[in-house]
Amino acid sequence: MTEEGTERQASLLFTAFEPSGDAHAAPVIRELLEQSPGLKVYAWGGPLMEEAGATLIERTADDGAMAAGAWRKAFSVRRQIRRIADWSRTYRVLGYVAVDSPAANFPICKIMRKSGTRVIHLVAPQLWAWGRWRTRKLRKVTDLVLCLLPFEEEWFGQRNIPARFIGHPRMNRAINLDDLREHMHGLPQGAPRVAIFPGSRSHEVRANIGLLNHVYTELQGRHSGMGGVVVAANPKLAKIIRRRIRVFPTGLHMVTGMTDATIGWCDLALAVSGTITLDIARQQKPMIGIYRTGIISWLLGKVLLRTRYCLLPNIIAGREIVPEFVPYIGGPGPIVKFASRYIQDSKNAAVQRAELARVCQRFMNKKPGRDAARFILKVVTEGQVGEASESDPPAESVPAGDEPPVNPSSPAPR
Repeated sequence: MTEEGTERQASLLFTAFEPSGDAHAAPVIRELLEQSPGLKVYAWGGPLMEEAGATLIERTADDGAMAAGAWRKAFSVRRQIRRIADWSRTYRVLGYVAVDSPAANFPICKIMRKSGTRVIHLVAPQLWAWGRWRTRKLRKVTDLVLCLLPFEEEWFGQRNIPARFIGHPRMNRAINLDDLREHMHGLPQGAPRVAIFPGSRSHEVRANIGLLNHVYTELQGRHSGMGGVVVAANPKLAKIIRRRIRVFPTGLHMVTGMTDATIGWCDLALAVSGTITLDIARQQKPMIGIYRTGIISWLLGKVLLRTRYCLLPNIIAGREIVPEFVPYIGGPGPIVKFASRYIQDSKNAAVQRAELARVCQRFMNKKPGRDAARFILKVVTEGQVGEASESDPPAESVPAGDEPPVNPSSPAPR
Protein backbone atom coordinates (compact mmCIF):
# COMPACT_ATOMS: atom_id res chain seq x y z
CA MET A 1 0.00 0.00 0.00
CA THR A 2 1.32 3.47 -0.84
CA GLU A 3 2.15 6.06 1.80
CA GLU A 4 -0.74 8.19 0.55
CA GLY A 5 -3.15 5.30 0.90
CA THR A 6 -1.97 4.59 4.42
CA GLU A 7 -2.40 8.24 5.43
CA ARG A 8 -5.91 8.30 4.04
CA GLN A 9 -6.92 5.18 5.94
CA ALA A 10 -5.87 6.28 9.41
CA SER A 11 -5.16 10.00 9.71
CA LEU A 12 -6.90 13.22 10.70
CA LEU A 13 -6.06 16.89 10.28
CA PHE A 14 -6.81 19.58 12.88
CA THR A 15 -6.44 23.32 12.32
CA ALA A 16 -6.58 25.93 15.10
CA PHE A 17 -5.68 29.62 14.79
CA GLU A 18 -5.98 30.89 18.37
CA PRO A 19 -4.79 29.75 21.82
CA SER A 20 -8.37 28.88 22.76
CA GLY A 21 -8.56 26.55 19.75
CA ASP A 22 -5.31 24.90 20.83
CA ALA A 23 -6.84 24.33 24.28
CA HIS A 24 -10.10 22.94 22.85
CA ALA A 25 -8.36 20.58 20.45
CA ALA A 26 -5.74 19.08 22.78
CA PRO A 27 -8.02 16.90 24.97
CA VAL A 28 -9.91 15.71 21.90
CA ILE A 29 -6.67 14.66 20.20
CA ARG A 30 -5.58 12.87 23.36
CA GLU A 31 -8.87 10.98 23.53
CA LEU A 32 -8.76 10.12 19.82
CA LEU A 33 -5.34 8.52 20.22
CA GLU A 34 -6.53 6.59 23.27
CA GLN A 35 -9.67 5.36 21.54
CA SER A 36 -7.86 4.61 18.26
CA PRO A 37 -4.15 3.95 18.98
CA GLY A 38 -3.23 3.45 15.31
CA LEU A 39 -4.55 6.86 14.31
CA LYS A 40 -2.24 9.57 12.97
CA VAL A 41 -3.16 13.18 13.80
CA TYR A 42 -1.63 16.13 11.95
CA ALA A 43 -2.16 19.71 13.02
CA TRP A 44 -1.74 23.35 12.24
CA GLY A 45 -2.08 24.56 15.81
CA GLY A 46 -0.28 25.08 19.10
CA PRO A 47 1.88 23.46 21.79
CA LEU A 48 -1.00 21.83 23.65
CA MET A 49 -2.05 19.95 20.52
CA GLU A 50 1.52 18.77 20.03
CA GLU A 51 1.78 17.65 23.66
CA ALA A 52 -1.48 15.71 23.20
CA GLY A 53 0.15 13.64 20.44
CA ALA A 54 -0.47 15.52 17.19
CA THR A 55 2.25 15.93 14.60
CA LEU A 56 2.49 19.73 14.40
CA ILE A 57 3.08 20.98 10.86
CA GLU A 58 3.01 24.70 11.67
CA ARG A 59 2.53 26.84 14.78
CA THR A 60 -0.63 28.89 14.14
CA ALA A 61 -2.38 29.16 17.52
CA ASP A 62 -0.48 31.81 19.39
CA ASP A 63 -1.94 35.19 20.42
CA GLY A 64 -5.39 35.54 18.82
CA ALA A 65 -6.14 38.57 16.67
CA MET A 66 -9.44 40.39 16.60
CA ALA A 67 -10.64 43.88 15.72
CA ALA A 68 -7.84 45.91 14.08
CA GLY A 69 -5.34 43.08 14.59
CA ALA A 70 -7.50 40.79 12.49
CA TRP A 71 -6.57 42.71 9.35
CA ARG A 72 -2.89 42.02 9.93
CA LYS A 73 -3.48 38.39 10.78
CA ALA A 74 -5.68 37.86 7.72
CA PHE A 75 -2.70 38.01 5.36
CA SER A 76 -0.80 35.45 7.40
CA VAL A 77 -3.83 33.12 7.56
CA ARG A 78 -4.30 33.38 3.80
CA ARG A 79 -0.75 32.14 3.23
CA GLN A 80 -1.29 29.33 5.74
CA ILE A 81 -4.43 28.23 3.92
CA ARG A 82 -2.46 27.95 0.68
CA ARG A 83 0.16 25.82 2.43
CA ILE A 84 -2.54 23.60 3.94
CA ALA A 85 -4.08 23.17 0.48
CA ASP A 86 -0.68 22.14 -0.94
CA TRP A 87 -0.07 19.76 1.99
CA SER A 88 -3.50 18.14 1.58
CA ARG A 89 -2.69 17.11 -1.98
CA THR A 90 0.13 14.92 -0.64
CA TYR A 91 -1.36 13.77 2.66
CA ARG A 92 -4.96 12.78 1.93
CA VAL A 93 -6.55 12.61 5.36
CA LEU A 94 -9.76 10.78 6.16
CA GLY A 95 -11.20 13.46 8.43
CA TYR A 96 -10.65 17.18 8.96
CA VAL A 97 -11.48 18.90 12.26
CA ALA A 98 -11.85 22.69 12.03
CA VAL A 99 -11.37 24.19 15.50
CA ASP A 100 -13.25 27.46 16.04
CA SER A 101 -12.07 30.46 13.90
CA PRO A 102 -14.67 30.00 11.10
CA ALA A 103 -13.28 32.85 8.98
CA ALA A 104 -9.96 31.03 8.72
CA ASN A 105 -11.32 27.49 8.66
CA PHE A 106 -14.22 27.81 6.19
CA PRO A 107 -11.91 28.01 3.12
CA ILE A 108 -10.06 24.92 4.36
CA CYS A 109 -13.37 23.10 4.85
CA LYS A 110 -14.21 23.80 1.21
CA ILE A 111 -10.85 22.45 0.06
CA MET A 112 -11.17 19.29 2.15
CA ARG A 113 -14.79 18.71 1.16
CA LYS A 114 -13.87 18.71 -2.53
CA SER A 115 -11.39 15.91 -1.94
CA GLY A 116 -14.02 13.78 -0.20
CA THR A 117 -12.66 14.31 3.33
CA ARG A 118 -15.19 14.25 6.18
CA VAL A 119 -15.44 17.69 7.85
CA ILE A 120 -16.19 18.21 11.54
CA HIS A 121 -16.39 21.56 13.35
CA LEU A 122 -15.13 21.58 16.93
CA VAL A 123 -16.82 24.66 18.48
CA ALA A 124 -19.92 25.78 16.64
CA PRO A 125 -19.67 28.94 14.51
CA GLN A 126 -21.79 31.60 16.22
CA LEU A 127 -24.30 31.93 13.41
CA TRP A 128 -27.08 32.18 16.00
CA ALA A 129 -25.64 35.53 17.05
CA TRP A 130 -24.71 37.20 13.79
CA GLY A 131 -23.77 36.17 10.28
CA ARG A 132 -26.79 33.91 9.77
CA TRP A 133 -26.30 34.26 6.03
CA ARG A 134 -23.44 31.74 6.44
CA THR A 135 -25.82 28.94 7.47
CA ARG A 136 -26.08 27.65 3.90
CA LYS A 137 -22.29 27.71 3.52
CA LEU A 138 -21.83 25.75 6.76
CA ARG A 139 -24.40 23.16 5.64
CA LYS A 140 -22.48 22.60 2.40
CA VAL A 141 -19.07 22.11 4.03
CA THR A 142 -19.73 20.08 7.16
CA ASP A 143 -20.65 16.57 8.26
CA LEU A 144 -21.00 17.46 11.95
CA VAL A 145 -20.85 20.43 14.30
CA LEU A 146 -19.68 19.70 17.86
CA CYS A 147 -21.40 22.25 20.12
CA LEU A 148 -20.10 23.59 23.43
CA LEU A 149 -23.28 25.37 24.52
CA PRO A 150 -26.56 23.63 25.46
CA PHE A 151 -28.95 25.30 23.00
CA GLU A 152 -26.75 25.01 19.89
CA GLU A 153 -27.57 21.42 18.96
CA GLU A 154 -31.24 22.23 18.46
CA TRP A 155 -30.52 25.55 16.71
CA PHE A 156 -28.35 23.90 14.06
CA GLY A 157 -30.58 20.84 13.82
CA GLN A 158 -33.55 23.04 12.94
CA ARG A 159 -31.49 24.26 9.98
CA ASN A 160 -30.59 20.73 8.78
CA ILE A 161 -27.00 20.92 10.03
CA PRO A 162 -25.96 17.79 12.00
CA ALA A 163 -24.89 18.81 15.50
CA ARG A 164 -24.17 17.34 18.92
CA PHE A 165 -23.80 19.07 22.30
CA ILE A 166 -20.63 17.77 24.00
CA GLY A 167 -20.34 20.20 26.92
CA HIS A 168 -17.70 22.88 27.48
CA PRO A 169 -14.13 22.04 28.60
CA ARG A 170 -14.09 25.05 30.92
CA MET A 171 -17.33 23.99 32.62
CA ASN A 172 -16.74 20.26 32.70
CA ARG A 173 -13.52 20.32 34.70
CA ALA A 174 -13.34 18.91 38.21
CA ILE A 175 -12.38 21.41 40.92
CA ASN A 176 -9.57 20.19 43.19
CA LEU A 177 -10.47 22.10 46.36
CA ASP A 178 -7.28 21.15 48.22
CA ASP A 179 -5.10 22.37 45.36
CA LEU A 180 -7.20 25.51 45.08
CA ARG A 181 -6.78 26.37 48.76
CA GLU A 182 -3.04 25.75 48.60
CA HIS A 183 -2.59 28.23 45.74
CA MET A 184 -4.83 30.80 47.44
CA HIS A 185 -2.42 31.09 50.39
CA GLY A 186 -0.08 33.37 48.46
CA LEU A 187 -2.77 35.85 47.45
CA PRO A 188 -3.13 39.16 49.35
CA GLN A 189 -5.32 39.82 52.35
CA GLY A 190 -8.08 42.39 52.42
CA ALA A 191 -11.83 42.72 52.34
CA PRO A 192 -13.68 42.83 50.10
CA ARG A 193 -11.57 40.96 47.56
CA VAL A 194 -11.85 41.96 43.91
CA ALA A 195 -10.35 39.97 41.03
CA ILE A 196 -9.70 41.59 37.65
CA PHE A 197 -9.47 39.54 34.45
CA PRO A 198 -8.47 41.94 31.63
CA GLY A 199 -8.62 39.47 28.73
CA SER A 200 -6.60 36.73 27.06
CA ARG A 201 -5.60 38.64 23.92
CA SER A 202 -3.17 41.54 23.63
CA HIS A 203 -5.67 43.97 22.12
CA GLU A 204 -8.26 43.13 24.79
CA VAL A 205 -5.85 43.94 27.58
CA ARG A 206 -4.80 47.21 25.96
CA ALA A 207 -8.43 48.23 25.47
CA ASN A 208 -9.70 47.30 28.93
CA ILE A 209 -6.97 47.48 31.58
CA GLY A 210 -7.17 51.27 31.96
CA LEU A 211 -10.92 51.20 32.56
CA LEU A 212 -10.63 48.27 34.98
CA ASN A 213 -7.87 50.07 36.87
CA HIS A 214 -10.09 53.15 37.24
CA VAL A 215 -12.99 50.99 38.48
CA TYR A 216 -10.74 49.37 41.08
CA THR A 217 -9.37 52.77 42.21
CA GLU A 218 -12.86 54.19 42.75
CA LEU A 219 -13.99 51.08 44.62
CA GLN A 220 -10.88 51.16 46.78
CA GLY A 221 -11.67 54.76 47.71
CA ARG A 222 -15.04 53.59 49.04
CA HIS A 223 -13.67 50.47 50.77
CA SER A 224 -10.30 51.28 52.32
CA GLY A 225 -9.52 47.69 53.33
CA MET A 226 -10.16 46.30 49.86
CA GLY A 227 -7.68 43.90 48.27
CA GLY A 228 -7.35 43.25 44.56
CA VAL A 229 -5.61 40.92 42.13
CA VAL A 230 -5.28 41.48 38.40
CA VAL A 231 -4.66 38.22 36.53
CA ALA A 232 -2.40 38.22 33.48
CA ALA A 233 -3.09 35.18 31.33
CA ASN A 234 0.58 34.86 30.36
CA PRO A 235 3.93 36.70 30.76
CA LYS A 236 3.47 38.64 27.51
CA LEU A 237 0.19 40.11 28.76
CA ALA A 238 1.76 40.79 32.16
CA LYS A 239 4.27 43.09 30.44
CA ILE A 240 1.47 44.96 28.69
CA ILE A 241 -0.35 45.43 32.02
CA ARG A 242 2.80 46.79 33.69
CA ARG A 243 3.31 49.25 30.86
CA ARG A 244 -0.31 50.43 31.07
CA ILE A 245 -0.40 50.67 34.89
CA ARG A 246 2.85 52.37 35.85
CA VAL A 247 1.89 52.66 39.52
CA PHE A 248 -0.54 50.10 40.93
CA PRO A 249 -3.30 51.43 43.19
CA THR A 250 -3.19 50.65 46.92
CA GLY A 251 -3.96 47.00 47.57
CA LEU A 252 -3.83 45.87 43.93
CA HIS A 253 -1.42 43.07 43.02
CA MET A 254 -0.76 41.14 39.82
CA VAL A 255 -0.30 37.42 39.24
CA THR A 256 0.36 35.46 36.07
CA GLY A 257 -1.92 32.48 35.54
CA MET A 258 -3.50 31.31 38.82
CA THR A 259 -6.97 31.83 37.33
CA ASP A 260 -8.83 29.23 39.38
CA ALA A 261 -7.11 30.18 42.64
CA THR A 262 -7.87 33.87 42.14
CA ILE A 263 -11.52 33.13 41.38
CA GLY A 264 -11.74 31.04 44.54
CA TRP A 265 -10.09 33.86 46.53
CA CYS A 266 -12.31 36.72 45.36
CA ASP A 267 -15.66 38.07 46.51
CA LEU A 268 -16.33 39.79 43.17
CA ALA A 269 -14.81 39.42 39.69
CA LEU A 270 -14.53 42.10 37.02
CA ALA A 271 -14.02 40.19 33.77
CA VAL A 272 -13.54 41.08 30.14
CA SER A 273 -16.17 39.21 28.13
CA GLY A 274 -15.02 35.74 27.09
CA THR A 275 -14.72 32.19 28.35
CA ILE A 276 -13.27 33.45 31.63
CA THR A 277 -16.89 34.13 32.59
CA LEU A 278 -17.51 30.36 32.45
CA ASP A 279 -14.55 29.74 34.77
CA ILE A 280 -16.07 32.23 37.21
CA ALA A 281 -19.55 30.73 36.82
CA ARG A 282 -18.10 27.28 37.51
CA GLN A 283 -17.08 28.48 40.99
CA GLN A 284 -20.34 30.46 41.29
CA LYS A 285 -18.66 33.76 42.14
CA PRO A 286 -20.47 37.07 41.53
CA MET A 287 -19.12 38.94 38.52
CA ILE A 288 -19.57 41.89 36.19
CA GLY A 289 -18.76 41.54 32.48
CA ILE A 290 -16.99 44.31 30.58
CA TYR A 291 -15.71 44.84 27.05
CA ARG A 292 -14.54 48.34 26.19
CA THR A 293 -14.55 49.22 22.52
CA GLY A 294 -14.40 52.17 20.16
CA ILE A 295 -17.43 54.00 18.86
CA ILE A 296 -17.28 52.33 15.43
CA SER A 297 -17.23 48.80 16.89
CA TRP A 298 -19.99 49.82 19.30
CA LEU A 299 -22.17 51.00 16.41
CA LEU A 300 -21.40 47.87 14.38
CA GLY A 301 -22.45 45.73 17.33
CA LYS A 302 -25.77 47.54 17.54
CA VAL A 303 -26.38 46.93 13.82
CA LEU A 304 -25.13 43.35 13.46
CA LEU A 305 -26.22 41.66 16.68
CA ARG A 306 -29.50 39.79 16.37
CA THR A 307 -29.95 38.93 20.03
CA ARG A 308 -30.02 40.45 23.46
CA TYR A 309 -27.05 39.37 25.59
CA CYS A 310 -23.28 39.12 25.14
CA LEU A 311 -21.93 37.33 28.23
CA LEU A 312 -21.90 33.55 28.12
CA PRO A 313 -23.68 32.98 31.46
CA ASN A 314 -26.49 35.30 30.30
CA ILE A 315 -26.63 33.62 26.89
CA ILE A 316 -27.01 30.21 28.51
CA ALA A 317 -29.52 31.41 31.11
CA GLY A 318 -31.58 33.29 28.52
CA ARG A 319 -31.72 36.38 30.76
CA GLU A 320 -29.36 38.84 32.41
CA ILE A 321 -28.06 37.25 35.59
CA VAL A 322 -24.67 38.99 35.30
CA PRO A 323 -24.48 42.77 34.72
CA GLU A 324 -22.86 43.29 31.34
CA PHE A 325 -21.17 46.33 29.87
CA VAL A 326 -20.54 44.77 26.47
CA PRO A 327 -19.81 46.56 24.21
CA TYR A 328 -19.03 49.61 26.33
CA ILE A 329 -17.84 53.14 25.55
CA GLY A 330 -18.45 54.85 28.90
CA GLY A 331 -16.44 55.53 32.04
CA PRO A 332 -16.06 53.67 35.35
CA GLY A 333 -19.09 55.22 37.13
CA PRO A 334 -21.86 52.77 36.08
CA ILE A 335 -19.61 49.76 36.64
CA VAL A 336 -18.63 51.00 40.10
CA LYS A 337 -22.32 51.44 40.93
CA PHE A 338 -23.13 47.81 40.12
CA ALA A 339 -19.99 46.52 41.85
CA SER A 340 -20.93 48.39 45.02
CA ARG A 341 -24.30 46.63 45.08
CA TYR A 342 -22.57 43.25 45.33
CA ILE A 343 -20.01 44.45 47.86
CA GLN A 344 -22.49 46.21 50.15
CA ASP A 345 -25.42 43.78 50.01
CA SER A 346 -24.67 40.06 50.25
CA LYS A 347 -28.21 39.25 49.09
CA ASN A 348 -27.38 40.48 45.58
CA ALA A 349 -24.32 38.25 45.51
CA ALA A 350 -26.32 35.27 46.76
CA VAL A 351 -28.95 35.70 44.04
CA GLN A 352 -26.31 35.70 41.30
CA ARG A 353 -24.56 32.67 42.80
CA ALA A 354 -27.83 30.73 42.75
CA GLU A 355 -28.42 31.65 39.11
CA LEU A 356 -24.89 30.64 38.16
CA ALA A 357 -25.48 27.27 39.85
CA ARG A 358 -28.43 26.72 37.50
CA VAL A 359 -26.21 27.53 34.53
CA CYS A 360 -23.68 24.95 35.70
CA GLN A 361 -26.38 22.27 35.92
CA ARG A 362 -26.86 22.40 32.15
CA PHE A 363 -23.36 20.97 31.71
CA MET A 364 -23.69 18.10 34.17
CA ASN A 365 -22.46 14.64 33.16
CA LYS A 366 -20.76 15.88 29.99
CA LYS A 367 -17.24 14.78 29.00
CA PRO A 368 -16.28 17.03 26.05
CA GLY A 369 -12.99 15.40 25.04
CA ARG A 370 -14.27 11.84 25.20
CA ASP A 371 -17.57 12.56 23.47
CA ALA A 372 -15.99 14.71 20.76
CA ALA A 373 -13.52 11.92 19.94
CA ARG A 374 -16.32 9.36 19.84
CA PHE A 375 -18.40 11.46 17.44
CA ILE A 376 -15.41 12.27 15.21
CA LEU A 377 -14.49 8.59 14.84
CA LYS A 378 -18.12 7.73 14.11
CA VAL A 379 -18.36 10.33 11.34
CA VAL A 380 -15.04 9.28 9.83
CA THR A 381 -15.84 5.55 9.85
CA GLU A 382 -19.59 5.60 9.16
CA GLY A 383 -20.05 8.87 7.29
CA GLN A 384 -22.57 10.29 9.75
CA VAL A 385 -23.20 10.45 13.46
CA GLY A 386 -26.73 9.08 13.26
CA GLU A 387 -29.64 9.85 15.57
CA ALA A 388 -29.06 10.86 19.17
CA SER A 389 -28.84 7.78 21.38
CA GLU A 390 -30.74 7.25 24.60
CA SER A 391 -27.53 7.98 26.52
CA ASP A 392 -27.38 11.46 25.00
CA PRO A 393 -29.36 14.05 27.04
CA PRO A 394 -32.00 15.92 25.02
CA ALA A 395 -30.92 19.18 23.41
CA GLU A 396 -32.03 22.36 25.12
CA SER A 397 -34.02 25.05 23.43
CA VAL A 398 -33.08 28.69 23.34
CA PRO A 399 -35.51 30.48 25.69
CA ALA A 400 -38.36 32.04 23.73
CA GLY A 401 -37.56 35.52 22.50
CA ASP A 402 -33.99 35.33 23.77
CA GLU A 403 -31.83 33.79 21.06
CA PRO A 404 -28.30 34.37 22.27
CA PRO A 405 -25.95 37.08 20.99
CA VAL A 406 -22.30 37.77 20.76
CA ASN A 407 -20.60 41.07 20.13
CA PRO A 408 -18.51 40.67 16.96
CA SER A 409 -15.77 42.79 18.50
CA SER A 410 -15.63 40.75 21.70
CA PRO A 411 -14.15 37.26 22.11
CA ALA A 412 -16.27 34.46 20.80
CA PRO A 413 -17.68 31.84 23.16
CA ARG A 414 -15.20 28.90 23.22
